[in-house]
Amino acid sequence: MTRLRVGCVGTGFIAGRHLAALSGFGDVEVVAVADPVRERAEVAAARVGARAHADGLALLDAEELDAVWLCVPPFAHGPLETAAVARGLPFFVEKPLALDLDTAREVARQVEDRGLTTAVGYHWRQLDVVRRAARLVPAGAARLVTGSWLDKTPGVPWWPRRDGSGGQVVEQTTHVFDLARLLAGEVVSVAAAERPAADDGDVSTAAVAVLTFASGAVGSISSTRVLGWRHSVGLQVVADGQVLELTERSLDDHELRVVTADGEEVHHTDADPIAAEDREFVDVLLGRAERVQVPYAEALRTHALACAADRAARDGGTVRL
Repeated sequence: MTRLRVGCVGTGFIAGRHLAALSGFGDVEVVAVADPVRERAEVAAARVGARAHADGLALLDAEELDAVWLCVPPFAHGPLETAAVARGLPFFVEKPLALDLDTAREVARQVEDRGLTTAVGYHWRQLDVVRRAARLVPAGAARLVTGSWLDKTPGVPWWPRRDGSGGQVVEQTTHVFDLARLLAGEVVSVAAAERPAADDGDVSTAAVAVLTFASGAVGSISSTRVLGWRHSVGLQVVADGQVLELTERSLDDHELRVVTADGEEVHHTDADPIAAEDREFVDVLLGRAERVQVPYAEALRTHALACAADRAARDGGTVRL
């Protein structure tokens, strides 16, 4: 059996989920882990029998890899992807693609020029409940879309700062924007507003975006970070004669509720979407599958939408895509 030699840059929560999945695959060998805090790199590497590095570029310089997972904060994107492209190294990258749109566009150009295989962590697309929802609302069927990410502020110091996270809309709510694109099609314009930041940084405490879709559908997506718990993360789609509600209670707890005049159906899954997206990328690299669901170019469309919503909120105008 062919085994992929892979590395992982980052050791946070989501990196840990990827490392757990990858180390459980019989056709993958995790050979290296990197983190700017050396102790964290050593602990994570020891769990999977890998070597530790003090940063991602050092890992890319030192190791012979078949692919790399880039699970870093938004502010760290750009140089790592450029280094991977220069080496012709396929990469999986966690969302968001970058702090801004220009950085992501430049990486996308490099990836396209090199013809590199990539994947991005919009994990909802791996779920059977999301695929079921997509079948129930074919192209152009959605009339109204409403979404939300109502949550607490993550506890890492870089998150409340725009130069660290890019803001809640870009860093978190991007998942909801991705679902909206998947189920209702492309957005042609965004208007938005936000409530000013709190004392902990310059990321707004609440924001709402109003979307106009190419199909004629309209929608709104709201974000807030002022709660002490995750209250609501999900998307509601209204089509003729039916309402679909997708909810994420946790990374391993997703639900689809389908409501019609005849009653409602509830579909639940506790599948691991992180392991599923890792398996998909590995299978593509090993030639067992044709393509990934979210390559870099597809993720760029969602990132552009989230960045447009963020800019519209800060400028108080309408952004056309």
